[in-house]
Amino acid sequence: MPKDYLPDGGLAASPVALDAAWGALKTAAKQRNSSIADSFVAEPDRMSRFTARCGGLFADLSKQDIDQAGLDALMALARAARVDALRDAMFSGETINHTEGRAVLHPLLRASARDRAAGPADARAMAAEERRRAEAFAAEVIDGRARGSAGGFTDVINIGIGGSDLGPALVASALGHGGLAQTVHFVSNVDGAALGPLLKTLKPETTLVIVCSKTFSTLETRTNAETVKRWLVSGLGEAGARRHFAASTSAPEAAIAFGVDEDRIFKIWNWVGGRFSLWSTVGLAAMIAIGPIAFREFLYGAAAMDEHFVQAPFERNLPVLLGAVDVWQRSIAKRGSRAVAVYDERLKLLPSHLQQLEMESNGKGVDRNGAAVREGSAAVVWGGVGCDAQHAFFQMLHQGPDVIPVEFLIAKNGGAPNLKTHHRLLMANCFAQSRALMTGLSHQEAAARLVAEGRSREDAEALAPHMVCPGDRPSTTILLDQLDAHTLGMLLALAEHRVLVAGAIYGVNSFDQFGVELGKRIARSVDERLRGVDGAAPLDPSTELLIKQSS
Repeated sequence: MPKDYLPDGGLAASPVALDAAWGALKTAAKQRNSSIADSFVAEPDRMSRFTARCGGLFADLSKQDIDQAGLDALMALARAARVDALRDAMFSGETINHTEGRAVLHPLLRASARDRAAGPADARAMAAEERRRAEAFAAEVIDGRARGSAGGFTDVINIGIGGSDLGPALVASALGHGGLAQTVHFVSNVDGAALGPLLKTLKPETTLVIVCSKTFSTLETRTNAETVKRWLVSGLGEAGARRHFAASTSAPEAAIAFGVDEDRIFKIWNWVGGRFSLWSTVGLAAMIAIGPIAFREFLYGAAAMDEHFVQAPFERNLPVLLGAVDVWQRSIAKRGSRAVAVYDERLKLLPSHLQQLEMESNGKGVDRNGAAVREGSAAVVWGGVGCDAQHAFFQMLHQGPDVIPVEFLIAKNGGAPNLKTHHRLLMANCFAQSRALMTGLSHQEAAARLVAEGRSREDAEALAPHMVCPGDRPSTTILLDQLDAHTLGMLLALAEHRVLVAGAIYGVNSFDQFGVELGKRIARSVDERLRGVDGAAPLDPSTELLIKQSS
């Protein structure tokens, strides 16, 4: 396994240059001497330097607690970490996932949609062919030409987990309101409470089931698929049930053995990581939910962000800026989490998608050479929907002792054009919260407000400490011109690329996920104990007690 990703060492960053860049960044952080609010006075060009746009997506990072010297040092660190070399190697098809010996070619999936050259030609051809097949099948499902045992389908169940669920479910939830004929459902949890009630509402003869699993052996997905198969067979018979399955997998033989007809099996490849796979045939359920034309526009939007990532200078490059700020907050400011507040009900699943994307990619304890990380890695990503979040966790954001960076996201135009007052108030709340985090409320201001409301000076002084908000709390706002397929594609590709940028600076491999496997492996041993399998290996005393208590 080459230490520097490639046999020629072409991606290796100079340790001396890296150390110097980290040192310069830490010095810049110590020398920062103005609040966020005061920075707008001290830096007349702050708005031009801390904002950037790509198409219909605009990012305002001016309320970050970083000054111009800090931003310059971050860009220098990104260059020292050779972010550009890792980016270019990914797009050219090099084996940058060195621990698994794989290329990372998910951008190729959207480049091929625009007939652009990216990655190996044979991989582009395979991706284009499978996309064509998936688009044709989705169109046939939508217009009723794809038939089951008794006609067309009214409902679609997507069975997957992780990247085979979160991304496609997000796309379907955000854009699947076009009045298409099918209702698309997503099931990931092996908890029977997720699948059981759904099956009670559906009819086998009008239900299509898409099994999304790269290996076709993931325990949760396989268990749910087998339960649905029994449900279909009980209503339609073995032969009838076959025409109610489709699959997206890199193991077509396993899908055929399970009972999926070959013409309804769509391929994915090892060079597409699960959390980056929604652009592939893993997005089939989303394609049915929004239509093949909209899904193609979704790919076009992502391809536009790919081009921006490759072409824009670092200082105007959205993935570089956002990824570098993530590193600042985690490794320089030592802030262990980031809140994501989406002021758009259609994007309610975005925080969950970002959780997997960032924490599974960069939540690593060792660098690419296997040594302990020196400057930390991914922060905890969490969040919720706009105004609901204000009445849930914003109290802590404004007054808690821990400073938690916040990322706000909103579209200029809401999802209900006939309810413009609602959207105006939504925007007012979004913009007000980022300003409130920055400006805060001082003891003096709180006391003056209380006196103006009729309180005595003594009462005002006693109550004011409970109202103080420290302020100077950082945030970024991402503003979309509108939430459509193209812009959503741009947004999700931006999220992927900022992961690469941050991972390159942290020095980790963002594209493996060995930490996911340990608990899954142990679960098999626990299951043997739960089932009372003869000869099953005993476990630790705590786990054995839990098993005993659960029986």
